[in-house]
Amino acid sequence: QVRLVESGGGLVQAGASLRLSCAASGSTIGFNWMGWYRQAPGKQRELVARFWSDGTTVHADSVKGRFAIYRDNAKNTVYLQMNSLKPEDTAVYICDANVPAGIYWGQGTQVTVSS
Repeated sequence: QVRLVESGGGLVQAGASLRLSCAASGSTIGFNWMGWYRQAPGKQRELVARFWSDGTTVHADSVKGRFAIYRDNAKNTVYLQMNSLKPEDTAVYICDANVPAGIYWGQGTQVTVSS
């Protein structure tokens, strides 16, 4: 069993930065990937970024150059550094992980960007 707990969301103005954290408890040994989705009202869920076990990262075109995903192995935590935030980044950000035991999701953290 894996539990994912997100933190770091909040209300910021356009142009600001936030760093989201996703702390994993339980065994993530042998994980395939960990990543972030976002869900905005009235919109389809969007993959924001993914961190693969070999260190490869993938970012959505909409966030390239502004967001960066990285992982701290010692803390078993994946982070999403978000810079130059825009109002269209407003959403619930949800962490997920693909581990040998299956795919797990966190509860999400709200990010609101005002113009």
